[in-house]
Amino acid sequence: YVEEIEKEFASAEAASATGNAGKARVCARRAAGIALAWFASRYPRPGWRTDALSMLLGLREDGDFPETVQRAAVRLTTKVNDRFAYAFSERPVDDARIIVQAVLERMA
Repeated sequence: YVEEIEKEFASAEAASATGNAGKARVCARRAAGIALAWFASRYPRPGWRTDALSMLLGLREDGDFPETVQRAAVRLTTKVNDRFAYAFSERPVDDARIIVQAVLERMA
């Protein structure tokens, strides 16, 4: 899992460096989704489906995780508007890293 997560982070950083914010966001969500799938394989969560977006939506409401992690999930799942503008600062990789770190701490 860790290798897959790091591959997604590398892809996200590369996309950010070339100005492709959409791809960076997708890769960041995938990295978080991989970590959450790993977590859910050991600690099943009622209502969490198997795709990254559904797991992130479940995490938003999961009181077992700190509020900072839940807020990161909110930012990663908030849709862009019709002008492709994002309601939050455009650092989805930071949000994904918050989630991944929380999962790694729980898996240790």
